[in-house]
Amino acid sequence: MHEKVTEVAIYVHNGEGITHEYSTLINPEKRIPPFITRLTGISDEMVQNAPKFYEVAREIVEITKDCIFVAHNALFDYSFIRQEFLRLGYKFNRPTLCTVKLSRKLLPGFKSYSLGNLCESLDINIENRHRAAGDALATVKLFERLLEADPSLNGIDMKGLNPLLNRTLFARLPNAPGVYYFHNEEGKIIYIGKSKDIRTRVLSHFSNRSTLKAQEMCSMIADISFEETGSELIALLLESDEIKKHLPVFNRQQRRTTYKYGLQSFINQAGYMNLQIQKLTGSGSPHTVFSTFEEAGTILHNLVNKYNLCQKLSGLYQSQGACFHHSIGQCKGACIGAENPSTYNERVSAALSTFNHQWKNVLLVEKGRTDEEGSAVLIENGKYIGFGWFDKTDSGINAHSIRDCIKTYPDNRDIQHILRLYTKTHRGIRYFKF
Repeated sequence: MHEKVTEVAIYVHNGEGITHEYSTLINPEKRIPPFITRLTGISDEMVQNAPKFYEVAREIVEITKDCIFVAHNALFDYSFIRQEFLRLGYKFNRPTLCTVKLSRKLLPGFKSYSLGNLCESLDINIENRHRAAGDALATVKLFERLLEADPSLNGIDMKGLNPLLNRTLFARLPNAPGVYYFHNEEGKIIYIGKSKDIRTRVLSHFSNRSTLKAQEMCSMIADISFEETGSELIALLLESDEIKKHLPVFNRQQRRTTYKYGLQSFINQAGYMNLQIQKLTGSGSPHTVFSTFEEAGTILHNLVNKYNLCQKLSGLYQSQGACFHHSIGQCKGACIGAENPSTYNERVSAALSTFNHQWKNVLLVEKGRTDEEGSAVLIENGKYIGFGWFDKTDSGINAHSIRDCIKTYPDNRDIQHILRLYTKTHRGIRYFKF
C-alpha cells in the first residue's frame, strides 16, 4: 500500500457519549492524487503546513489506548493507520469493530450499507462528507443507533451484577479468538475461558444466568481482561496452562472432572499386550484420556473392530475361554494363545499409534492476531515446547527464525490431548517439519 493518510479524526466514545475529540490534516510528504482531491477537497496547498504523521503518531497512540477501533469498513481504515505506523517501525494494534458488518446484522433490509446511503436512510446528517471529521462523526451517530439496536452492545442487564463492573468493558471485547479472564473486586482471577469469539462468549455468560453458580460468578465479576491469540489452537493451549497456573475458583470443579479415564496398556505373562480403561489417579502415562467411561468404551470398541484385536485382552469380555469375536472369526485367537504374541502386539501397537503425533519435530503454523502476523506451536522429539507469534512480512522468515519466537510452556496430558484432537479435526494448519 503506497497511499498516505491526509487527515485523521478521532472521537472517543464511552458507550454513552463522546468523551474526547481530535482532528488534524496530515502532510503526506507526497503529492495528493487528483481523484483524492476531487473526492475530499483536500489539496496539496491545504496540507503544506500540516503536521507529518510521525509528529502526531504518539498522540494517536495515547488517545486510542485501551480503545476499540470503530469505523465504517473498519479494516480498510485500520490498514491505512497501521501502515503509517509500520513505516515508523511501530506495530499499532487495536481490536476493530466494523459498523458495516454490524449494520447488516442489526439493521437488515436496506438496499445499500455504504455510509452515505445508510445515514440517509436513518436520517443521520453528514456534514463535510468524505472528510475525516464529518465521516467519523456520522459513524459515531450510526454506532449509537447500533448500541440501541443490539442488547449485547448496550443492553446487558446489570441487575444482580457487581456495581464495580463497568458496562463499557463489553464494548471493548474483540470478536476474535483468545482467552478471557474474570476478576473479582481484589483483582483475583475467578474464571478463565477461551473462545473463537471472545466477545460473543463473554456476553453469553451474562445473558444466561439461569443457574445459581452462573449467578454467583456474575455477581463477583468486577473486571474483565482478555488476550487475543489469533489461533484457536493457541487459545486452547493458553487456557489450559493459565487454569493450572491460577486455579480459578470457578474452574476448579470443571478441571477436576474434565478427564476421568485413561487407556493403559501392559504385557501379560503370556507376552500379549493388553489394553485397559482405568480411572486416572495422577500416576502413569495413559495413551489417551477421556471425559467419560462411555466415551472411552466407544473408542476402544472401534479400535478392536478396526485392528481385529481380542475383546478379552482389551478388557471388553470377561467370560472364561475364547472371546466372542473369536467365534465369528474377528479375533485370531490371542485370547486362547492361538496367535503369535509378536504378531498380535504389532496390531495393538498400530492401534495405539493412532493416539500419537504423526510427527516428532514440527512447527504447526496458523494465522496470527493481525494480517501481518502468524502463529506457531513447536513440538520437538514428540514433546510440546510452546507457542509464539512471528512477523509474516519478514523476508528472512524460516523455520529457524520462527522457533526463536516460541515461548516455552509445560507439556502435560491435557496439552497432548488438545494437540491430538485439534490436529485431527481442523484443516488449514501448515506443518513445517525439521
